[in-house]
Amino acid sequence: MDMRIRVEQVEDYSVTEQVVKDAFANAEFTDHKEHELVSRIRKSDAFIPALSLVAIDEENQKIVGHILLSKINIRNDNQSIESLALAPVSVVPDHQSKGIGKKLILEALQKAKELGYHSVVVLGHPEYYPKFSFQKASRWGIKAPFEVPDEVFMALELRENALANVSGVVEYSSAFFE
Repeated sequence: MDMRIRVEQVEDYSVTEQVVKDAFANAEFTDHKEHELVSRIRKSDAFIPALSLVAIDEENQKIVGHILLSKINIRNDNQSIESLALAPVSVVPDHQSKGIGKKLILEALQKAKELGYHSVVVLGHPEYYPKFSFQKASRWGIKAPFEVPDEVFMALELRENALANVSGVVEYSSAFFE
């Protein structure tokens, strides 16, 4: 399948939200509101339009995948460091397991690096995200703001040693909690 990745446009929003909804329809760990989260993030200060990407099936010119990286902070008593959250990554069911999610993640991480961001955190499958060099966030003393198993809360340095002197609790945009 020929596919291209591009930045999401405003006119894509309703289609993208349906892609996200469909992608999580049969997921095991979900509240089935990921599409609402995407909409809320877009309206928040955490939104970075250049890091909201869609995958287009070239054959029919349809959006079949989406990824969003948004601003977060990692805060402790002494410092606050800006980082990114990868959430969510979505591929419509009939296009899953074809490498689209992988391509979206790699492209988003590369664009984030080009834009000068230094790290990314993700709450996700412990067997999947390490393929992209994500490691347990606890390795750096980074914690989620809610109870979550250690192995599913991960971080990635986009620049060498970017998290070497970072620790604290991740502060997500309020869009994650509405």
